[in-house]
Amino acid sequence: MIEYVNQLGGAAPRIGALPQGDAVSLWALDTTLEVVGGHRVAGALPLLDAAERDQAGRRRRQADRHRYLASHVGLRVLLGAHLGLAPERVELVREVCPCCGGPHGRPAVAGGALHFSLSHSADVAYIALSRVPLGVDVEAIPSPDAVVDVLNTLHPDETAELNALPEPGRPVALARVWCRKEAYLKGTGTGLALGLVEPYVGSAPAPAAVPGWTLTDLPAPRGYAAALAVRSA
Repeated sequence: MIEYVNQLGGAAPRIGALPQGDAVSLWALDTTLEVVGGHRVAGALPLLDAAERDQAGRRRRQADRHRYLASHVGLRVLLGAHLGLAPERVELVREVCPCCGGPHGRPAVAGGALHFSLSHSADVAYIALSRVPLGVDVEAIPSPDAVVDVLNTLHPDETAELNALPEPGRPVALARVWCRKEAYLKGTGTGLALGLVEPYVGSAPAPAAVPGWTLTDLPAPRGYAAALAVRSA
């Protein structure tokens, strides 16, 4: 398990060299901050591209729009720092979807110099950067009702494992499963298009092995779970 996650706050981050091999630069962010990486969130729109501005505008609640802007400012600050570019000069594209071949696959940096993954839930965002494809996911611990809704959409063995737990332990275990699975699906670029049955990632404290990938549970604030999936170099 990775024991340390860098914290991105209001000041410009101190960035080391680009990650090499399958090394990962991993950051967490409080998305309620007014200033992220030296940039005021309220004035963030000029830093974003048209697609990001459109997505921000679709958030009707001010709090949701602020969280979205904060997480994308953080992403651009970190990418720009690693690539030697101003945040607004980072060009983001979409890869080809591995399911249908459409232009809506994994978000990527134009030119492919660096892979990244962004996840945000409630007031927390995680950002992961690497030379190899990867996915990161952070989730607030779900309610008991949400456990019931999701339980039968998982791999049958995961459903059985969760059903075998006492009810109070199921939300945390489901959060582990969900984060591991979604991190992997983000890394492959399929997302949720093929459902949540595969791959089997398990609900135990340590993730199950997934061929070609390394799954790791991440430290997370109280009330959250997080996981990282990195394609084997």
